[in-house]
Amino acid sequence: MFQVGDSIVYPMQGAGVIEAIEEKEILGEKHRYYMIKMPIKGMQVMIPIDKVQKSHIRLVEDVLTLEHVLDIFQYGQTDTTLSMKERYKINTEKLRTGNIQEGAEVVRDLMRLNKKKALNSSEKQMLDNARKIFISELGIIRGITENQANDLLNKRVG
Repeated sequence: MFQVGDSIVYPMQGAGVIEAIEEKEILGEKHRYYMIKMPIKGMQVMIPIDKVQKSHIRLVEDVLTLEHVLDIFQYGQTDTTLSMKERYKINTEKLRTGNIQEGAEVVRDLMRLNKKKALNSSEKQMLDNARKIFISELGIIRGITENQANDLLNKRVG
Protein backbone atom coordinates (compact mmCIF):
# COMPACT_ATOMS: atom_id res chain seq x y z
CA MET A 1 0.00 0.00 0.00
CA PHE A 2 1.23 3.46 -0.86
CA GLN A 3 1.55 6.36 1.56
CA VAL A 4 0.86 10.08 1.32
CA GLY A 5 3.93 11.70 -0.25
CA ASP A 6 4.90 8.68 -2.36
CA SER A 7 5.87 9.42 -5.95
CA ILE A 8 4.11 6.93 -8.19
CA VAL A 9 3.61 6.18 -11.88
CA TYR A 10 0.12 5.56 -13.21
CA PRO A 11 0.45 3.77 -16.57
CA MET A 12 -0.95 5.69 -19.54
CA GLN A 13 -1.12 8.84 -17.35
CA GLY A 14 2.36 9.52 -16.00
CA ALA A 15 4.06 10.22 -12.71
CA GLY A 16 2.52 11.97 -9.77
CA VAL A 17 2.54 12.33 -6.02
CA ILE A 18 -0.02 10.91 -3.62
CA GLU A 19 -1.33 13.99 -1.84
CA ALA A 20 -3.99 12.34 0.30
CA ILE A 21 -5.95 9.20 1.02
CA GLU A 22 -9.63 10.03 1.29
CA GLU A 23 -12.90 8.23 1.74
CA LYS A 24 -15.54 9.27 -0.80
CA GLU A 25 -19.09 8.21 -1.40
CA ILE A 26 -19.83 7.62 -5.07
CA LEU A 27 -23.13 6.16 -6.24
CA GLY A 28 -24.07 5.36 -2.66
CA GLU A 29 -20.91 3.35 -1.94
CA LYS A 30 -18.01 4.48 0.23
CA HIS A 31 -14.49 3.71 -0.94
CA ARG A 32 -11.01 4.88 -0.03
CA TYR A 33 -9.08 6.66 -2.79
CA TYR A 34 -5.54 7.78 -3.44
CA MET A 35 -5.65 11.45 -4.45
CA ILE A 36 -2.77 11.83 -6.90
CA LYS A 37 -1.46 15.13 -8.25
CA MET A 38 -0.21 14.69 -11.82
CA PRO A 39 2.11 17.68 -12.49
CA ILE A 40 2.56 17.14 -16.25
CA LYS A 41 -1.12 17.09 -17.09
CA GLY A 42 -2.02 19.54 -14.32
CA MET A 43 -4.75 17.35 -12.94
CA GLN A 44 -5.69 15.35 -9.89
CA VAL A 45 -6.58 11.67 -10.24
CA MET A 46 -8.57 9.56 -7.80
CA ILE A 47 -7.67 5.87 -7.76
CA PRO A 48 -9.71 3.46 -5.63
CA ILE A 49 -7.31 1.77 -3.25
CA ASP A 50 -8.93 -1.62 -3.91
CA LYS A 51 -8.19 -1.28 -7.66
CA VAL A 52 -4.50 -0.37 -7.40
CA GLN A 53 -3.27 -3.90 -8.18
CA LYS A 54 -5.16 -4.03 -11.48
CA SER A 55 -4.02 -0.55 -12.51
CA HIS A 56 -0.27 -1.44 -12.35
CA ILE A 57 0.54 1.68 -10.34
CA ARG A 58 4.13 1.53 -9.10
CA LEU A 59 6.63 3.66 -7.23
CA VAL A 60 8.78 6.00 -9.31
CA GLU A 61 12.10 4.34 -10.21
CA ASP A 62 15.42 5.30 -8.64
CA VAL A 63 18.24 7.32 -10.23
CA LEU A 64 20.32 4.22 -11.06
CA THR A 65 17.45 2.63 -13.00
CA LEU A 66 16.81 5.94 -14.78
CA GLU A 67 20.44 6.16 -15.93
CA HIS A 68 20.25 2.63 -17.33
CA VAL A 69 17.03 3.50 -19.14
CA LEU A 70 18.46 6.74 -20.54
CA ASP A 71 21.30 4.72 -22.05
CA ILE A 72 18.85 2.85 -24.29
CA PHE A 73 18.22 6.10 -26.17
CA GLN A 74 21.80 5.99 -27.41
CA TYR A 75 22.58 2.30 -27.52
CA GLY A 76 19.34 0.37 -27.95
CA GLN A 77 18.20 -1.05 -31.29
CA THR A 78 14.99 -0.12 -33.12
CA ASP A 79 13.18 -2.79 -35.14
CA THR A 80 12.35 -1.14 -38.47
CA THR A 81 10.91 -4.29 -40.05
CA LEU A 82 7.54 -4.08 -38.30
CA SER A 83 4.45 -2.77 -40.07
CA MET A 84 2.76 0.27 -38.56
CA LYS A 85 -0.10 -1.91 -37.31
CA GLU A 86 2.25 -4.39 -35.59
CA ARG A 87 4.35 -1.56 -34.13
CA TYR A 88 1.27 0.25 -32.79
CA LYS A 89 -0.01 -2.92 -31.08
CA ILE A 90 3.37 -3.72 -29.50
CA ASN A 91 3.89 -0.12 -28.38
CA THR A 92 0.41 0.06 -26.83
CA GLU A 93 1.11 -3.12 -24.85
CA LYS A 94 4.45 -1.71 -23.67
CA LEU A 95 2.84 1.52 -22.47
CA ARG A 96 0.09 -0.32 -20.60
CA THR A 97 2.65 -2.18 -18.47
CA GLY A 98 3.83 1.07 -16.90
CA ASN A 99 7.41 -0.24 -17.03
CA ILE A 100 9.83 2.69 -17.42
CA GLN A 101 12.15 0.83 -19.80
CA GLU A 102 9.35 -0.32 -22.08
CA GLY A 103 7.91 3.21 -22.15
CA ALA A 104 11.35 4.61 -22.98
CA GLU A 105 11.70 2.10 -25.82
CA VAL A 106 8.42 3.35 -27.31
CA VAL A 107 9.65 6.95 -27.13
CA ARG A 108 13.06 6.06 -28.57
CA ASP A 109 11.70 3.97 -31.44
CA LEU A 110 8.99 6.42 -32.47
CA MET A 111 11.41 9.37 -32.27
CA ARG A 112 13.90 7.52 -34.47
CA LEU A 113 11.21 6.54 -36.98
CA ASN A 114 9.88 10.10 -37.03
CA LYS A 115 13.33 11.39 -38.03
CA LYS A 116 13.37 9.06 -41.06
CA LYS A 117 9.76 9.46 -42.12
CA ALA A 118 6.77 11.36 -40.73
CA LEU A 119 4.64 9.25 -38.41
CA ASN A 120 0.92 8.87 -39.07
CA SER A 121 -1.47 10.71 -36.75
CA SER A 122 -2.06 7.80 -34.34
CA GLU A 123 1.66 7.19 -33.88
CA LYS A 124 2.31 10.93 -33.49
CA GLN A 125 -0.25 10.99 -30.70
CA MET A 126 1.28 7.88 -29.13
CA LEU A 127 4.74 9.46 -29.25
CA ASP A 128 3.41 12.64 -27.64
CA ASN A 129 1.70 10.71 -24.84
CA ALA A 130 4.65 8.36 -24.27
CA ARG A 131 7.04 11.34 -24.08
CA LYS A 132 4.83 13.08 -21.52
CA ILE A 133 4.63 9.95 -19.38
CA PHE A 134 8.40 9.41 -19.53
CA ILE A 135 9.21 13.08 -18.94
CA SER A 136 6.91 13.17 -15.91
CA GLU A 137 8.84 10.34 -14.25
CA LEU A 138 12.20 11.74 -15.34
CA GLY A 139 11.28 15.09 -13.78
CA ILE A 140 10.27 13.58 -10.46
CA ILE A 141 13.34 11.32 -10.24
CA ARG A 142 15.74 14.15 -11.04
CA GLY A 143 13.77 16.86 -9.20
CA ILE A 144 13.63 19.02 -12.33
CA THR A 145 10.93 20.86 -14.25
CA GLU A 146 9.04 19.48 -17.23
CA ASN A 147 11.06 21.73 -19.57
CA GLN A 148 14.37 20.62 -18.07
CA ALA A 149 13.32 16.97 -18.36
CA ASN A 150 12.31 17.53 -21.98
CA ASP A 151 15.69 19.14 -22.74
CA LEU A 152 17.53 16.25 -21.07
CA LEU A 153 15.59 13.71 -23.13
CA ASN A 154 16.27 15.61 -26.36
CA LYS A 155 20.01 15.67 -25.57
CA ARG A 156 20.03 11.92 -24.95
CA VAL A 157 18.20 11.15 -28.16
CA GLY A 158 20.56 13.42 -30.10
